[in-house]
Amino acid sequence: MTIHREGYKSIAIGALAFAVINLTSFYFISAHEAWLTGLLFLVTLGLLLFLISFFRVPSRKLSKGDNLIICPADGKVVVIEEVVDEEYFKDKRLQISIFMSPANVHQNRNPTAGEVVYNQYHKGKYLVAWHPKSSTENERHSVVIRHPKGELLVKQIAGALARRIVNYLNVGQKVEQSAEMGFIKFGSRVDVLLPPGTPVEVKLNQTVQGGVTVLAKWK
Repeated sequence: MTIHREGYKSIAIGALAFAVINLTSFYFISAHEAWLTGLLFLVTLGLLLFLISFFRVPSRKLSKGDNLIICPADGKVVVIEEVVDEEYFKDKRLQISIFMSPANVHQNRNPTAGEVVYNQYHKGKYLVAWHPKSSTENERHSVVIRHPKGELLVKQIAGALARRIVNYLNVGQKVEQSAEMGFIKFGSRVDVLLPPGTPVEVKLNQTVQGGVTVLAKWK
C-alpha cells in the first residue's frame, strides 16, 4: 500500500494539528486532567489514522480486457438505469453509478482503453452523492473515452463532503485501461454512461473495486 500524492498536504496539516493539540494538552492539561489528555490523544490519533487511510492506494492485480469495461471506483453500485444524457451524447444512455463513502479508496481509474475525446469541468452544487439530481447539478468532471467498440462517459461527482475533484486526463490523450484517471477527496460518486443494451456485469448494492471489478462488456 502507498499514499496518494493528493494526500501529502492534507496529511502534513493533520499531523501538525495532531502534534500541536497533544503537546498543548500535555503541558497545560495533563497535570490536572490526565484522563482528558489521554482521551484527546486517542481521538486525534484516530482522526489522523483515518485521514491517512483515506489517501491509501492499495496494491492490486488490475483487470484488463479489450472487451471489458472495468469499474472506475471503489464503492457500492447505487444506480443501474437508462437516462437521457444532455451533456454529450444527447440521447439515451445506460447509467451505472458507484457511491464512494469516506472509508473507500478514492483513486479513480479508466474503465476502458482508448482516446479521450471530451473533458469538461462543471461548477455546481454539493448535494449528497446519492441524490437523484447530483449527476446533473453537483460539481463534476466529465470525460469521454472513445474505444473501438464505442464511447463511454465517466463523471466524477462531488458530494456533500467532497470539495475537490482531480482529473489527470486531456483531450487527445491515449489512455490505458485501469490506469489512474483522477481522485476525489472525502467521499462522492462516479457515474459511467454506456451505450443502451450494454451487458452489465454488476448488480445494485454490489460492492465493487476500482480497476478490478468488471462493470460491463462491450457488445
